[in-house]
Amino acid sequence: MVTILLIGLFFLTIVGGVVAGGMSYVYARGRILPGVSSLGIPLSGQTANTAAETLQTAWDTRVIILRQGESTWSILPGELGLILDADATAAMAGRKGRSPDDLAALLGERAGWFDVPPVWHYDPATAQRTLEQLAPHLAIPPVDAVIRIEDGRAVAIPATDGRELNVTATLATIQSDPTALLNEGLIDLVVRPVPAAVQDVSGVVDEANRLLATTVTLEAYDPVRDETLTWLVEPVAWSRWLRLVIDSAAPQTLQWLPDDGLGAAYLDDLESELGDGRTFNVETTLTALAEAIEAQQPIVRVRLYHPERAHIVQPGETLSSIGHDYGIPYPWIQQANPGVDQLNVDQTIVIPSPDVMLPLEPVPGKRIVVSLGEQRTRVYENGQLKWDWPASTGIDSSPTAPGVFQVQSHVPNAYAANWDLWMPSFMGIYRPVPSSDFMNGFHGYPTRGNAQLLWTNDLGRRVTYGCILLDSENAQLLYDWAEDGVVVEVRP
Repeated sequence: MVTILLIGLFFLTIVGGVVAGGMSYVYARGRILPGVSSLGIPLSGQTANTAAETLQTAWDTRVIILRQGESTWSILPGELGLILDADATAAMAGRKGRSPDDLAALLGERAGWFDVPPVWHYDPATAQRTLEQLAPHLAIPPVDAVIRIEDGRAVAIPATDGRELNVTATLATIQSDPTALLNEGLIDLVVRPVPAAVQDVSGVVDEANRLLATTVTLEAYDPVRDETLTWLVEPVAWSRWLRLVIDSAAPQTLQWLPDDGLGAAYLDDLESELGDGRTFNVETTLTALAEAIEAQQPIVRVRLYHPERAHIVQPGETLSSIGHDYGIPYPWIQQANPGVDQLNVDQTIVIPSPDVMLPLEPVPGKRIVVSLGEQRTRVYENGQLKWDWPASTGIDSSPTAPGVFQVQSHVPNAYAANWDLWMPSFMGIYRPVPSSDFMNGFHGYPTRGNAQLLWTNDLGRRVTYGCILLDSENAQLLYDWAEDGVVVEVRP
């Protein structure tokens, strides 16, 4: 009974205060009662419209702090999908104390009665978009365990895990109690670790150190000059431009991959010793070295290449004579100089690289040398003379071009329509005209009309239309011995 009396006295005190404060005026004007607030913003004495504007302004400038460790980001509630209904909130504030039941609630709620909860709704899709945009700023990529070369030795460097924003878990935190988060103005972002794909490479350190003891001999072959240059490529050199790569799917497997920039610089130093502008194919050379080191092969064989050259026309020179001097059939020079219809003294023309006549990978250890002056064909294997035969080459009106060529085709019995010739054991070595499929090459005694056997008594004299004639038995031996890619040097 005493308690009830005390509550009644409290209620009467409040009501009395209200009346004493001029509540009749507030009620009559439809304004919000004194002491009423929302979002911590006083609204007393304001109309519903004015209160709505006050709330919306405060909401639009309200800041929520997103925190992860020592890093923070300030965003607006709307960016997290928290949308205030200012009109509905102001209307609720305006209804405060305007009914006996509402006034009666004051006894139970006391000071809390004056605080009007905001009316708002939550859009999770907007929150998710905002978090996804923020995610890259929190992301730390993992770092795989690697092997580093230090002072010529392989050392295992452990992995470092990364992290990423857990968007789903952070959204769940927001959805669990948006009002509390809004009131606090602070959200702790949820992150999760991102493990490195390769956690441990200690098991392959020994293998790496075994490879680091590998010295490779680089043999660079110049098929034009028939010259081989060699260098010892020691670990102190190649470990600077080869990097160890570990497959995340098979972390106990090592692979050496070249750093193209550092590797190219290394080859540049070697090229300075070559002269005449000769070069390596950087990509294939570095790849071959990397594969050899990985397989611990002692020797790597690569090919050297020649640049185009510039020629200044001298008195009396023709395209044919220039081609003869450079060992390039003159139609190839014509192709390299489009628009040049005639030559003038001191005119500069382009001479194609002799490599255009060597489109295939040279076959090591085999070379065929044809002497136009001697009318002989000599065959070499591993530097030793294997066969020395008489031969016949092209007549003056259809000569065999000097130069360095290559076996490019094998045809058991080729047909030359221009001369109605069938040529047994034919091996094509060059195209006199680059745009034509016709090739000059080696063959045995030809026949015309499938009946007349030609030139059987003419070996040693120029009788062909550009090809190199051999005795048919010798032609067959050469046909079987010389695969595509064997270099053929035709000397004047």
